[in-house]
Amino acid sequence: MKFKIKKGDKVKVLTGKDRGKTGTIEAVMTASKKVKIEGVNVVKKHEKPKRKGEKGEIFSVSMPIDISKIQLICPKCNKPVRVGRTMDGDKKFRVCKKCEAKFE
Repeated sequence: MKFKIKKGDKVKVLTGKDRGKTGTIEAVMTASKKVKIEGVNVVKKHEKPKRKGEKGEIFSVSMPIDISKIQLICPKCNKPVRVGRTMDGDKKFRVCKKCEAKFE
């Protein structure tokens, strides 16, 4: 399945506990239609000690969020926008619906 969002894009979260936060995409999981965003949907994980005498630890991990709950931020106008696609010769480009800027 093709998405109009790629790794490294800046996005805004629209719903949920992290509504309004922005971040960059770390990974896109096409099969489950989810994305991992840096600093968004962070949960605490507990790890047991592996060896005798070692201590267990608690660490924070970013969990995936559904792709329908985010919106791409245009690099030119810095606003959350819908994205279209256009052909320029033989190359495809994503296009901002507000300012019509092409970006890759």
